[in-house]
Parts: sequence; C-alpha cells; structure tokens
Amino acid sequence: MRRLVGLVCLAAVFAYEVMAANLAMAALILNPRRRNRPGFVRFPLRVRSPAAITALANAITMTPGTMTVDVAPDRSALVVHVFDLEDPQAVVQRIRGRLERWVAEVFE
Repeated sequence: MRRLVGLVCLAAVFAYEVMAANLAMAALILNPRRRNRPGFVRFPLRVRSPAAITALANAITMTPGTMTVDVAPDRSALVVHVFDLEDPQAVVQRIRGRLERWVAEVFE
C-alpha cells in the first residue's frame, strides 16, 4: 500500500514539475533580454537501488531544462545538465525534496 501511495504522489509531483519546467523554459525562451546560464550539477544520490537510480535519472531527463548526463561509477551521484543554472544548491534541493523522495518511496 505504501508503494501505491508513493507511486500516486510521484506521478502528481512529476506532472507538476514538468508543467512548471515548461512554463519556466517558455519564459526563458520568450524573453529576448534574458541569457541562459547552462551548467552542470553533481547530485549526490540517497537512493541506492538500480531501479530507483534509473527512475530518478529518467524523471530528471524528462523534465524540460534538465538532463541526466552521467552516473558516478559507484552510483553515488548523478551529473545533471541544467539549461539555466542560477543556484546549484537550489537544483539539488529541488530534485531531492520532490523527485528523489517519491522515487525512494516507490522503488526502495
């Protein structure tokens, strides 16, 4: 039952994240004066199972403006490309607090 509730919450959080990221990307693209600041973030993983890491990496990649580009060989971190990187810690906290939390509920 815990995993079912986690799956519903993960789907809702993921849908919200995708919609919010789409709006942020549209605002960034439609503003001619704003310049994007692309960059990479190292995201330390708390999830450990291969299924959880794969689900989290795919959720990050399917969210507009972010893309998982690598996994550390010891599976301790993901490297994430961010289209507009203003605050790396904010990106880590957002992924951890929203996506990784619910991925852990479902897959671990």
